[in-house]
Amino acid sequence: MTKKLVKKIIQVTVSLGIAIWIFWFLYKDIAFDSLLAQIKESNWAWIIFSLSISVLGYLIRSWRWTLLIHAEQGKKVTTIRAYHALMVGYLVNMLLPRAGEVARCGVLTRTNGISLGYLFGTVILERIVDLFFLVATIFLAFIVERKLFLNLASQLVDIEKLGQTLGSHLPIILGVLILSAMALWLILKKFKAHGFVNKLKNFLKEIVSGLKRVGQLSNPVGFWVSSIVLWTIYFLTMYTISLGIPSTANLSSGEILLVMVMGSIGMVAPVQGGIGTFHALVAFILIQLGIAEIDGKIFAAIIHGTQVILVLVAGLISWIIVLKTPTWTKPEPL
Repeated sequence: MTKKLVKKIIQVTVSLGIAIWIFWFLYKDIAFDSLLAQIKESNWAWIIFSLSISVLGYLIRSWRWTLLIHAEQGKKVTTIRAYHALMVGYLVNMLLPRAGEVARCGVLTRTNGISLGYLFGTVILERIVDLFFLVATIFLAFIVERKLFLNLASQLVDIEKLGQTLGSHLPIILGVLILSAMALWLILKKFKAHGFVNKLKNFLKEIVSGLKRVGQLSNPVGFWVSSIVLWTIYFLTMYTISLGIPSTANLSSGEILLVMVMGSIGMVAPVQGGIGTFHALVAFILIQLGIAEIDGKIFAAIIHGTQVILVLVAGLISWIIVLKTPTWTKPEPL
């Protein structure tokens, strides 16, 4: 067993262990009968409708991804093919946090012959755009529920103390970043003739090429409109499922927006599928909204559990389809 594999196993084990511990800590005092009763009382028509909206969101995300992929070197990527690659990526993320981003690029490299580095650049660009929309959503939540937002923020973070800490450590942080950049530049310059360095430089160039796609879009309107629709779908997914659960059915759209923001932050954490972190943050904000602690935790478990089942089923189907898809081969020159 190689050192790299051992390191990866340790990382996965630690990440999964943290996720399971957080989940156990949250739910250790909740009887299974309470969860079962809530599931039986829920309106599953709303929950199934919520899952249908999620599938639509996956398809829109897949179509948006195709707008970033310019297949000069391989076969044009269809929305369906991008969807299967995306779902395989989500499936891999359930085991290896963030590895799904590389996995979905690897699928299209295999089936469409497009450079892995270039595809990874488009995924990084996607994540940057999503981060922008997450920040915009947080700002929208602040506008809609300003008083509640500030109250929650003060409970989670001491903003004044955080500002002082960042201010006092800013020179050190900037110094480390500058020295790291200089060290990397010197290493690349000294070993520029080395094969590994050349491969690394070419890979970085491909990533930059993928990142540049945002300024070279053939359908910029479609890209930005689909991004807005995508985040609207995230909200509708949360809103419709809240209507199906008795304890949250009376929450306002602004309050659900805050729940969505906290859930999105929980999913960003480097643990498998947001397990534990999603539940903790969603339950926390629901408790602040006046929902009983048990009901808040059960709501988080239901919405996360149904989404996980959807990803597992759809991801496995896509994985089987990808395995049956022939590997792309470069056509022979005439």
